[in-house]
Amino acid sequence: MAKKLRIFAFGGNEVAPVGVTDPKTGKPVVADIPMQWRRTADTCRLVADIIQAHPEDLFILTHGNGPQVGNILLRAEYSRPILPPLPLDVCGADTQGAMGFMMAQLENELRTRGIEKQVNTVVTRVLVDDKDPDFKDPSKYIGPSMTKEEAEARRKEGLAVKLYKKDDKGREIWRRVVPSPSPIDILEIGAVELFLKAGIIPVTVGGGGVPVMLAQPVKEGGKEFYETNYGIRFERRTGGKEPVRVYAGLEAVIDKDLASALLGTMLLKRAKERGEELEVTLTIFTGEDGAKLNYQKPDQVDLRKLTLKEAQEIFNRKPCPFPAGSMGPKINAAIKFVEGGGNAALITKTDLFEATLAGKAGTTIVPC
Repeated sequence: MAKKLRIFAFGGNEVAPVGVTDPKTGKPVVADIPMQWRRTADTCRLVADIIQAHPEDLFILTHGNGPQVGNILLRAEYSRPILPPLPLDVCGADTQGAMGFMMAQLENELRTRGIEKQVNTVVTRVLVDDKDPDFKDPSKYIGPSMTKEEAEARRKEGLAVKLYKKDDKGREIWRRVVPSPSPIDILEIGAVELFLKAGIIPVTVGGGGVPVMLAQPVKEGGKEFYETNYGIRFERRTGGKEPVRVYAGLEAVIDKDLASALLGTMLLKRAKERGEELEVTLTIFTGEDGAKLNYQKPDQVDLRKLTLKEAQEIFNRKPCPFPAGSMGPKINAAIKFVEGGGNAALITKTDLFEATLAGKAGTTIVPC
């Protein structure tokens, strides 16, 4: 009998609320650490409900880190007179540890219910192409919300900003954008498999993982030199051998939904190569009850269940009916996951998971 693995990809809504405004001033509120802890604890209680309802299944948690990385960069900017700046790859590694620590509250929730499962974080590097087009046209939202006026002021300072969405009162919410290259490989995939085998729930590819590229060798005098970050070089004698895989960090943030989709398809492929039966589903949790056509318009339509072919047809319409800064990347990741052999991709709210399984909420994309 095939094992069932459920990958849960949490967005900013599940860890740090985005788009919250002060009722008195109308200005965006940056979620502080206590607010993030409480929000994460609420999410963990809902996840514990799901684990309790499906005790035989395996689980992996992934998460975004846009607001957290943006806050780290903002703190670094304000402290520039006394502290050195921080690159995005280091910020990403920082958030994986910190947010994994917050999400480990799930272990507390499970144990108080008599479920002895450990939750642990795998700080994950993810390979990308340093020539990815997103380096020229950044698309990944990070950092706190801004009004249009604040965004214009930041743009004049050299920051790349784009419209994120409108709130329920029609006010524009703007955020900073940075490069978001497509993930190619997950370097710590073996560690994730070991966690699953040991009965541990891994928190992995946090924030999409730390983006890295392959360092290209330079041959000099019978030696190969691999240059990585900050002029650091690694060398070896060539001896006619194939180049080794040496990695260097990059200034980027990878989309966590695409990284989660890649994680699922890689685990499926590796299980198949070992002769193991594994069913994998990807659930992308968001602040909306699934994908919709004509979003926030009078003729809005809920998309409850789509075949892969139907999802591809809708996504490839010109213009794409799903906003690039919100639902678009989620649909794209869901399509790639099912294309890669995934059993089903779900897009829903955390408290609507069981209703989504029953076809009464969310959006489910299946192979056929």
